[in-house]
Amino acid sequence: MSTATHNLSDYTPGEVPSGSGRRFALVISEWNKEITEILAEGAYDTLISFGVDPGNIFTQWVPGSFELPLGAQFILEHEPVDAVILLGCIIQGETRHFDFICQGVTQGTMEVGLKFSKPVVFGILTTLTMKQAKDRAGGKHGNKGVEAAVTALKMVSLKEKSQKHKK
Repeated sequence: MSTATHNLSDYTPGEVPSGSGRRFALVISEWNKEITEILAEGAYDTLISFGVDPGNIFTQWVPGSFELPLGAQFILEHEPVDAVILLGCIIQGETRHFDFICQGVTQGTMEVGLKFSKPVVFGILTTLTMKQAKDRAGGKHGNKGVEAAVTALKMVSLKEKSQKHKK
């Protein structure tokens, strides 16, 4: 989460596990594409910087943020990926539509991750204005896509560690 003292792109590189040999999917909303393209670039570049082979990053666009969890499910059903990163941008409008979309995407993201026992990372901006979205997509608050990629790398590592302890 971005705050006055925390930038979305800030992380300690030594605390982020290598992505070498891992496979990731980016599921990206076409809605507010000027924002989601920047989020995707941040996530992709971060994965590459931590050793993920470009051939091991699968990208899929979906029409809007509401479709992100189902897009993740389709990928998890048919692609051998270690984690899915969902990237979207939902901006408050004049109606309650914003609330319903945010609630559905949040619930769906959690359900898909639990169903497949794989990290499904919520890299979705939920802002009041386009300016706030831009500030969190490469602007003064960093890039939510970077944060989502770091989260995915850490969660894949956590899953692997927990499976080793189980044996």
